[in-house]
Amino acid sequence: MFTGITAALGSVRRLTRRGEDALLEVESSLDLDDVRIGDSIAVSGACLTVTVKADRVFTADVSAETLSRTTLRSLKAGDRVNLEKALRVMDRLGGHIVLGHVDGIGRIVEESPRSGSILFGFEIDPALDRYVVAKGSITVDGISLTVNRCEKNKFYVNIIPHTAAGTTLGFKKVADTVNIETDIIARYMEKLISTKKEGGSGPMGGSSGGVDLEKLARYGFLK
Repeated sequence: MFTGITAALGSVRRLTRRGEDALLEVESSLDLDDVRIGDSIAVSGACLTVTVKADRVFTADVSAETLSRTTLRSLKAGDRVNLEKALRVMDRLGGHIVLGHVDGIGRIVEESPRSGSILFGFEIDPALDRYVVAKGSITVDGISLTVNRCEKNKFYVNIIPHTAAGTTLGFKKVADTVNIETDIIARYMEKLISTKKEGGSGPMGGSSGGVDLEKLARYGFLK
């Protein structure tokens, strides 16, 4: 689990294809002293397992599934990536709950300076649109961001100078692609509501009982 607060930028040394999978080697200023073999690091939003580490370099296997769903498949030597070590129990949750399980690839459709910050617009798969809401959280290339507004299959965010300077968004441009992870809470809520509608059973065999739109409205979650 992660928070979407990028800790460092990394530079790709190489991405070596191994059949349908790949081996990714990344160099960075990220402190790896407390990282053990088998630990997770989010690479531009994709949760990867460290298999080798030496000084400021780590290597991770990238599965065919991850390659198919993320921009990692197009990485080449010299490309920069956002890095974040896995969340520890006592860490501050500075962003939001991020799993590192990328839902799909988005495309930058707008980049406009706005009073020192930058307005970015992203186009996403229509299947993900229902999980994106104004003032909700979303993860772009591993960065926890707040959605300013939404349109059909698009959303917009403001990037402050600090975020632009410390992440890959600082050098992204229109038409570039990014990894998108929607808020996991929205996905769980959708599943709970759909189970209720379908008359599903709860874990003890009785009615699932719990969540539907009527109950959410009753307790003030919907207006």
